[in-house]
Amino acid sequence: MSEPIRVLLAEDDELIREALAGLLEREEDIHLVATARDGREAIERAVLHRPAVAVIDLQMPKVDGLGVIGELARVLPECAGVILTGHGHPHVLRRALASGARGFLAKGAPGTALADVVRRVHEGKRYVDPVLAADALTLAPSPLTARETNVLATAQEDRPIRDVAQELFLSPGTVRNYLATINRKLGVDSRASAHRVARENGWV
Repeated sequence: MSEPIRVLLAEDDELIREALAGLLEREEDIHLVATARDGREAIERAVLHRPAVAVIDLQMPKVDGLGVIGELARVLPECAGVILTGHGHPHVLRRALASGARGFLAKGAPGTALADVVRRVHEGKRYVDPVLAADALTLAPSPLTARETNVLATAQEDRPIRDVAQELFLSPGTVRNYLATINRKLGVDSRASAHRVARENGWV
């Protein structure tokens, strides 16, 4: 019989962490070598225990899930990362895969799904939640031009106009005009709302 798959689990919610740990520990071919409560602890314990698969919650204190996956890709490249999330926006899926994650699973998935995903990524395959994958394929294109996207990404929610203008080599008036056009295109009345809408849709 082959050696069990060594797994690290990182989840900041204690109840969820214990429930997921219980699911993994039922599997004869999976060995849970460590758990972590935040992103920094996840990285430290991964380096210490050298798991074959790291199951990482997307939203965690200190270092978020994507940051953990990116750091593990650098310090422990043989470890396959799986992002676990309760917030499955399609743009998050794209960012997760870009960070090096091999799997992307919603927390509401069936109880057996996590173990199946662990096995799949350990074999060198990828797994993406099929509902999230379908949503990503049908995601509406951005109504913003490349320049407008750049201005909004630089301006963020409340960065001073003067700083934005200086970084982009534009006049403050031009930046204000861009932001007004962006608000109109997105149907909002403030820069903060525009940035939130664009972020949630994966446009910035």
